[in-house]
Amino acid sequence: MTFKLHDDLVRTCVDIRRFPLCRVLLNNDINYPWIILVPERADIREIHELDATDRATLIEEIATVSAAMSSEFKADKINVGALGNATPQLHIHVIARFKTDPAGMGPVWNAVAAQPYTEAGLDSIIVRLRKILG
Repeated sequence: MTFKLHDDLVRTCVDIRRFPLCRVLLNNDINYPWIILVPERADIREIHELDATDRATLIEEIATVSAAMSSEFKADKINVGALGNATPQLHIHVIARFKTDPAGMGPVWNAVAAQPYTEAGLDSIIVRLRKILG
């Protein structure tokens, strides 16, 4: 079976680039700098389902994105999570968080309604993210 990005992620995200394992997506929500990493492996729902090499690669890709976002956005905290309750395809959220962001320092899910980027804002953040992610 071949890899196919889940429809939920197609609908809510913008493709930024590819890493050796993951597709790198921007969550289209101006409230938070929010990257989603999706291992390009078919029918994977959980991290433990990846082979050992892919698991190691995933951790390095998460660390790369986390460090770049922390530095670029001067985040107070980087949240990393793989929930998958609503979207069953394995995907990892990497979110730059700030004491002043709309969710305070609480969970981002349903704290406020997602607010899509404007076309100009989307173009700007994509250029910025591609620059910091190589």
